[in-house]
Amino acid sequence: MNIKFALLLIIILALFSTAVGQENKPKIDSLGWLAGCWEQNDEVKNRFGSEHWMKPSGGTMIGMSRTVKNGKTAAFEFLRIVEDEKGIFYISKPSQNSGETTFELVKSSPGEVTFENPAHNFPQRIIYRLDKTNLFARIEGTNNGKQMGIDFPMVKARCN
Repeated sequence: MNIKFALLLIIILALFSTAVGQENKPKIDSLGWLAGCWEQNDEVKNRFGSEHWMKPSGGTMIGMSRTVKNGKTAAFEFLRIVEDEKGIFYISKPSQNSGETTFELVKSSPGEVTFENPAHNFPQRIIYRLDKTNLFARIEGTNNGKQMGIDFPMVKARCN
């Protein structure tokens, strides 16, 4: 009788741990806090940046960014966050690249998300963190053999 009870207990624990693991898997809807328009104004460098994200719908978030330096567009980027059966992925297509780069979601908590692609030249990590009406974006990784990070502090802006 003890063997049957032990086997039943093992099966119940296995089912419970599988269910808990599935519940903790992040969904793209949990990234809705990123939706909206965000701006960064660096008067010292005469640079203005903006990033716009559509709310999650259909398993995707669509975004774009633009950097204006000295009154001219210096760079732009088309962005997507997609959810499929394998997970959630950040897909970037900067103006200076001919192709897209995919980063996998590796960490998620309310108001913070981290995506990684260790094989990419730079950055290997993209982090977004919300603090009230401020959005902090950060890229980091190894560039030319040196660890580095670049911060992009932004404030909520009116979408035009």
